[in-house]
Amino acid sequence: MEDSVQIRCTRCKNVFRDRAKRLQNGYSRQCPSCEIVLFFDEDSHDANIKRAMRSARRARKELRESEGVSTRQTTAASRRYGGRSASSSRGTEDDDGDD
Repeated sequence: MEDSVQIRCTRCKNVFRDRAKRLQNGYSRQCPSCEIVLFFDEDSHDANIKRAMRSARRARKELRESEGVSTRQTTAASRRYGGRSASSSRGTEDDDGDD
């Protein structure tokens, strides 16, 4: 699953990537090429920022859904496997060695 999104710089129009978990309201990042500071906000007037925020939100949602499916599958698999059971001879007084 892809956890990074493409961001287009408002100044130099260079495209770079950042992790979707980081792109939330109030996050800021420097462009790697022109070093302008980009502020990520849902209410931004810049279409490039809005597009990056939308794609980050979508990627986070897909990651949550895929993690939910994988955790449900692992819990179902662990319920099916009973594992080793304790031996019936354990904990009896015959094995304590005080003869």
